[in-house]
Order: sequence, then C-alpha cells, then structure tokens
Amino acid sequence: MKGGKVMNTKERNAFLSTLFCLVFLISGKMLMAFAYPFFPLVFILAIISGGWKQTFEGISELIHEKTLNVDLLMALAAIGACLIGNWFEGAMLTFIFCLSGALEEYATNKSTKEITALMNVAPKEALKVVAGEHITVPVEALKLHDHVFVPKGTAVPIDGKMLATSSIDEAAITGEAVPVEKNPGDEVFGGTINVGQAFTLAVTKTSNDTLFSQILRLVENAQKEQSATATFIEKIENGYVKIVLIAVPLMIFATHFLLGWSFTESFYRGMVLLVVASPCALVASATPATLAAISNGAKHGILFKSGKTLEKLADLQAISFDKTGTLTQGKPRVTNYKIFSADPLIPRILYSMERQSTHPLAIAIAKFFEKEESLDLQVEEKAGMGLETVYFDQTWRLGKPTEKQMQQPLITLWHNEGKTVVALTHDEKLVALIALMDLPKPFTKEIIAYFDNQAVQTVMLTGDNHGAASFAAQQLGLNAFHSGLLPADKTALVKQQQESYPVNAMVGDGINDAPALATASIGIAMGEGTDVAMEVSDMVLMKNDLTKLMYSHRLAKKMKRIVRQNILFSLSVILLLIASNFLQFLTLPLGVIGHEGSTILVILNGLRMLIPLKELTHNKAEKCTACPLYQAAS
Repeated sequence: MKGGKVMNTKERNAFLSTLFCLVFLISGKMLMAFAYPFFPLVFILAIISGGWKQTFEGISELIHEKTLNVDLLMALAAIGACLIGNWFEGAMLTFIFCLSGALEEYATNKSTKEITALMNVAPKEALKVVAGEHITVPVEALKLHDHVFVPKGTAVPIDGKMLATSSIDEAAITGEAVPVEKNPGDEVFGGTINVGQAFTLAVTKTSNDTLFSQILRLVENAQKEQSATATFIEKIENGYVKIVLIAVPLMIFATHFLLGWSFTESFYRGMVLLVVASPCALVASATPATLAAISNGAKHGILFKSGKTLEKLADLQAISFDKTGTLTQGKPRVTNYKIFSADPLIPRILYSMERQSTHPLAIAIAKFFEKEESLDLQVEEKAGMGLETVYFDQTWRLGKPTEKQMQQPLITLWHNEGKTVVALTHDEKLVALIALMDLPKPFTKEIIAYFDNQAVQTVMLTGDNHGAASFAAQQLGLNAFHSGLLPADKTALVKQQQESYPVNAMVGDGINDAPALATASIGIAMGEGTDVAMEVSDMVLMKNDLTKLMYSHRLAKKMKRIVRQNILFSLSVILLLIASNFLQFLTLPLGVIGHEGSTILVILNGLRMLIPLKELTHNKAEKCTACPLYQAAS
C-alpha cells in the first residue's frame, strides 16, 4: 500500500505543478497584453512552479551520477528564452514539458494499477479457529496447519486446503471471471474471494510464500526492470545530451560569424535547437508501453518477470512444449469402450471393481461409469495382473490384456494410438475393452495452429513412450516431437534448438522441466505447476490455460509494433524540427509545441497497451471439438 500511496502523491504533485504553471502562464500573458511592467515576474513564477522538479532532478543526477539528461536541456532552453526577452515562450516551454511529465507519471501509475488493486485485495487479518472460537489475528501470525474461517463475500487470507465446499472467485490470481467450485481437499489461494458459503481452510503456506505474494513480487520486479530498448535509449541519452549542448553554441557562433545572422537571431535559433533536439519523445518511446503491457498481462493471469521477456517473445522463432500437464490435462480419461457381450452386469462390475482402487486409471474408469449402480464386491489385487473378484461363483478379472488377447486387432490399433488398454474377462473370456489416454487441454490444437501460422516452430518434448507422443503430435499438428526423454535430454534439445532458432521458448510445469526452462531464451511456467518451474522461468501462466500463451505472444508483438512506431515518429519529428529551425521559419512556440506534443503523443500511444486484446479462441464450451481425441472420448 505504501508504494501505491507514493505513486498517487507523485502523480498529484505533477498535475498540481502543471496547473499552477498554466495559471501563471495565462496571468502573465494577460498582464503582458495590458502592458503591466511586472509581467516577467509572473512568467518567472510559471517557470519555477512548472520546472523546479525536473531542474532539481537534472542537477541532482549531474552531481551524483555525473550524467546529463533532457531535464537540464529544457531548463537551459527556458532560461535562454527569458534572456532574449521571450518570457512567454520560456514559460510555455516549461508548461508543455511539465504537462508531458505529468502524463508520463499518469502512464506509469496507470500501468501499475493492477498491482495496486492486488495489494488492496490482500487481507491483513484472518479469523483463526481456536477451540471452536474465531479469533482475529494478523495474516503474518498464521502457521502451517492452522485452521482459518473464511466468511461469505470476504477475501481468502492465505493459501490453504479446503475443508468444505464453496465457490471461489479467482480473477485476481488467474484473470478468470467465472467462479471456481472448490471441494474439500482442493487448494485455495490467498487474495481470492469467497462468493459461496462460509468455509474453513487448513493453512498450507506462510504469508511470505503464498502464490499471491509471489505474484506481487514478480510484477513489482518486472516493472523495475526495463526492456532492452528502454535500457539502450537510457544509455545513449547522456551522450546525446552532450552532443546537443556542444551543437547549440557551435550553431550560435557559426550562424553569427559565418552566415552573418544577428546575434539575437543566432541565439534565438540556438534556443530553438536546444528545445527541438531534445530526445524527450525518444526517451518516452519504450518505458510507458512496456509497463502498460506488463500490467495488461497481469490482469489476464500472465506474469512477465521483465520487459526483456516481452521483447524476446515478440521475436519468437521456436517453442517447445512438455506434454503431460502442459499440452495435456495430466490425468487419463476413457476415450474408447468396447463390449463383446450383452451382459448388463459388465458396466456395473467395472464400476464396482475400480471404485475400490486409488490407481489413476481406476479413478478414470470409475468416473466414466459413475452413473452405474454399485455392487458389493470383495476385490483382490493380483500382482502383475490387476484386480480380481468373484460374483455369484463367477470370476471377473480386470487389468492389462494377456499375450493371447494382445492379438486382438482393436487392442493393437489403440496401442498404436498411444492409448492404455484395460481388459475385462469373465471366466477367462474377454468381455470388454477400455482405452484411456491423457487428453489435450481445450484449444491446444488451435494454439499450435496459431503459432504455426506465425511461422514459429512447434515441438513436443516428453518422457512418454513413442506411440503416445507420436499420436498426440500428429493429432495436434506439431512440427516435431521427441519421446522417452530425461530432464537432461530436454535441456540438450532446447540448447540444440537455439543453434537454428536463437529466440526459443520452453513451456513446462514440472521439476523435470526446470533445467530446460532455464536454458531456453524464454522459460514459460504453468502456474499450477511446481514452485521450482515458476522460480526459474521468465514468465508464468497463472492458470493452466494455454490460450494465455497465445494472448501473451500477441501482446508482445503489439508492444514491439508500438515501440517501433514511437521511435520512428520521435526521430522524424526531431529531424523535421531541426531542419525547419535552420531554414529560420520555425518559431520557439511552434518548436515547443512540436517537440512536447510529439512526447505527449508517444506516451498516449504507449498507453494503448492497457487495452485488452480481442480473444481469438472459440467458445470454451466447444472444448476443441475439432480434435479427434475428444471425438473419440465423446
């Protein structure tokens, strides 16, 4: 909250300085029109009220850091204008320069609005449950395994596991507007809003380690770290200002002694050059746009750790994806079911046997048959064979197919498609086959197609077997895939990829992906993945939603386009104004308007990055219906 208050104070002070400068400017112009002799004093007040802050910062930077910036150029230009009697022009220069500074302050505050909103949402106190009583304590005092009561309509104070059912609005974390239904055992994040019934949670992370705290740190750090373009512009600013300060006196003396201009005209043209050659617009070309883009991403559940990541992402040439949990849902699902007998007991037997197991395949099969009536069965687990039960003196076995059953053409087909096959036998006779697979996330096919259309190479890196990887890569339209990989293999392939595609990205969610994430030009972690993956990555998709990856790429390309527009526009204006000044028809007021006006336009153009991009995905209810894997599952 302190940071937000400081920023608001800076913005308010900047606009107050601009307002006072304008008042004194208008007052001085009126007094000058009525020929009052003390009108210069009012213009001096306008210059002081509007330019003291920039002048102080410029002198401070010169003394402490031994560098020159555009603030000093503007101060010298205003003083120079007053020395030759152009009081109004000097005051107007200060006003417009002050106005552009106020707008830049506004741009900075506007771009940090999302982080400030997050900080306001973060609760400071929690209702700790002690012996059945609710005691108000600071969030920092909560420890692991403490129980916390969360009333309806309030913010969840800390990360924990649900001990009851409720609906949670996770928009502050993931950018998802639709509340999520949470059940006992589900994870809930601090800073989200309880829109359902009151519930109790068990604390799983201390206040400093919550996902919410990580988001705040990531966004704040990203806003402090400039993009490569902004850093480059800042580096050349000092040298550029020195050149201008040398060029101005050279122009004054050259035009006076060599071209025969009057000293007043030469000095006037020197002051105009001091104004129009200042790189204000150039300096403001990148930073406001970058900050706005970072805030836009944060609002949509995308965390960029620096502006450099956005610049790299705009030039992306290749992207590698982990399979399980990144391209796919990370858990098996029944895709095919075939029965060889009309016995109505078959689905009931399947459900009743599998519901007693905690194996991921058993959970998926039990969910598929969850509408069936359960039977009271005694199920025994046979090592290497699966599950076995006896029902009315008839033996039922459920597990992987035997060698004899493997000759079944359907099993061969499903295996070639990378599916796991489970067989049900009744007194040694095959009666049913079930195929399961880890299915792609919704819109995965569309996302791969998007990057393909953008001429970005798409590759899948997975530890899965060749069959599963091959079928998934083919159905999703990936350019290439590599299967059976260890973490070191993924890292080596990412490094090898950089030889052909210098700007590459790796998307993953697990500890095994961390080395590859750190090696790639851009490491992209899924927000529901491991803390290690999030730590080493360059950006984080807070919700496991790959459509946000597409959004972030489009955002980066738009930012690059806007920064390029700003740089070309600002340089063109500077060259045009300098040429006009040498031709002697550019007045100081017009030079001020042209120069500072271009700065204002550049800042406003950068603020366009705050506008949300139009979504390209289909309605989420469609769930990638073009994907054959989904068609099979339905």
